[in-house]
Amino acid sequence: MSQVRRLQKQQTRRAILDAALMQLSPERSFVSLSLREVAREAGIAPTSFYRHFRDMDELGLALVEEGGLALRQLMRQARQRAMGNEDSVIRISVEIFMEFLHRNANLFRLILRERSGGSASFRQAIQDEIRYFTDELSEDMARLAVLRKRPIMDAWTLAEAIVTIVFTQAGEAMDLAIDEQNQVVERIMRQLRFLVAGAEELAKQSSKNYVA
Repeated sequence: MSQVRRLQKQQTRRAILDAALMQLSPERSFVSLSLREVAREAGIAPTSFYRHFRDMDELGLALVEEGGLALRQLMRQARQRAMGNEDSVIRISVEIFMEFLHRNANLFRLILRERSGGSASFRQAIQDEIRYFTDELSEDMARLAVLRKRPIMDAWTLAEAIVTIVFTQAGEAMDLAIDEQNQVVERIMRQLRFLVAGAEELAKQSSKNYVA
């Protein structure tokens, strides 16, 4: 395949992905989209769609994978910048998460809605992305605890709870007014601080019991 044709194929694939996202809204879910609608929005014939995706499920999987990777990279960079300070890690991570949500609202809606609906492969892909996100966060939480010499109890369970809170509450806040969103952000950060403090206290109690 020539360089020009390869570039054209990439551009068309990108147009299809963007066309699907553009049609999502608070009232419109991914499963309600038709292949013909997406093709029309992308400016291609329906038959051309199949040169890039086997079906709508494969298109959705590509969107989930792309969004999950972009979000993990952003959050990884945020945690690395603030690794020396626990409160900074929490604040910067939540703020960047909300910024990503605002820039990619329809993609986030897709992930939230389809994690409990859609096809089995769709649900599994979303759960995989959330698990990758949780795994990376747990590794960073454990590393931060070592740096601060303040052990935490069960970093993975702590990370799982953090991810659950952030995904759930951010999803509820995405269509609120800005001042209401800011209130949600502050509430999320308080909840995360409580979680971290609890994990640290459990680690202390466990250490005392072990010594005793």
